[in-house]
Amino acid sequence: MSSAGSRLPPSVAWLGYGGLLPFALTALGTLADPARRELWQSALLAYGAVILSFVGALHWAFAMNANDERQARPLYVWSVVPALAGWLALLLPLLLARGAVPAALLLILAFIAHYVQDQRLARRHPLPGWYLPLRLRLSSVACLCLAAIPYVAA
Repeated sequence: MSSAGSRLPPSVAWLGYGGLLPFALTALGTLADPARRELWQSALLAYGAVILSFVGALHWAFAMNANDERQARPLYVWSVVPALAGWLALLLPLLLARGAVPAALLLILAFIAHYVQDQRLARRHPLPGWYLPLRLRLSSVACLCLAAIPYVAA
């Protein structure tokens, strides 16, 4: 359950929503600039992988503060899954023809899975009331932007 403090701090709002700009700009480039589409897609995938890695850190922080190893272990394990998914997503275009599409789909699925894990975390640990709604908004926009890659491939 979320703890008190449901008002989104202004610095978090600026940083969170400002962090959507690279998603929006690279998605727009993917859609509007066919001559450099591969460059825009690579930039979009790279930023998605970086942000996905970033969101796993919260679970690592809670693992470090867990009372015992049994509580900490699943949090530690999950905290590295987003980074591994992001890394794999960056490899897919190198390994597969048209690999940007599976890479984008992997990142979208990973953002969704991580939001589900954040919901589970919020049921067990106190989080600010603004955290899950913000994560839902940010992850939704990130996923919509990443969907530009399969959209142009269709």
